[in-house]
Amino acid sequence: MHDTKDIQGTESIGERRAMLAGIGAIVLWGALATLSVTAGPVPAFQMVAMTFAIGAALGIARARWRGMPWRDLMRWPARVWLLGVGGLFGYHALYFAALQLAPPAEANLINYLWPLLIVLLSAPLAGERLRWPHLAGAVLGFAGVVLLAFGRGLDFAGGTALGYALALGCAFTWSLYSVLSRRFGETPTDAIAAFCTAASLLSLVCHFLFERTVWPVSAPAWLAVLALGIGPTGGAFYLWDHAVKRGDIRALGALSYAAPILSTGLLILCGLAQPTGTLLIAALLVTVGAVLASREMWKR
Repeated sequence: MHDTKDIQGTESIGERRAMLAGIGAIVLWGALATLSVTAGPVPAFQMVAMTFAIGAALGIARARWRGMPWRDLMRWPARVWLLGVGGLFGYHALYFAALQLAPPAEANLINYLWPLLIVLLSAPLAGERLRWPHLAGAVLGFAGVVLLAFGRGLDFAGGTALGYALALGCAFTWSLYSVLSRRFGETPTDAIAAFCTAASLLSLVCHFLFERTVWPVSAPAWLAVLALGIGPTGGAFYLWDHAVKRGDIRALGALSYAAPILSTGLLILCGLAQPTGTLLIAALLVTVGAVLASREMWKR
């Protein structure tokens, strides 16, 4: 009995650490918009290629420090490669294409269906038991994001159906990547370095095919690119991988709605956006939803 309690206690601590890693990733994603604005008008695929290369370098350095041989760092089963590269590169390719073909605010709102989809898909694909607090938390979170988006002004005009479809593809791609990663729990987080490397190379190819090279124009802009690679479009992927494999993925889905709220708040703090009462109400909805969705785990 004592051994069983020890095992349960260890699992609980491991789950809480994984949830903290997930929260860390969400906080980093909250800085994405501010850092992107600071980096300046760097083309989308060029930015992904640069930041993913930084993220790959972080993961390779981490794996080598832990003693992983070079040959093992890139040696993963085909299905793991498909999920990892499809998730990281596929999501960003669809996202930037959606922003080109549909109004950014509307496309981003559709994209932010992914936390709700994570909650809904966790039952059939990850074998999790879905309870009412998880569903209520995710719905409240999405309601907060909808309120925030409509507070800025939305117009779902005709003629942009393809862009909206691609944004919906974004939501499904990231939610499927997140939930299915749980089924490959035996794959170490070191594999993210390989996926970032492949995604960076694919983005570089897309950049040469579809874009003109534009380099950051100042030291702060270069620092912003470096920060993006260390944080939102690099380091956050390692934290998220650990979180979805070891944490409560249902609660993570609801907690993820904090990212757009944090993003808007940081833009306001940096003088890049104006504060509104809508933001406060949206933040309250997301907070209540996050507390509801994660209360079971924190009580344990």
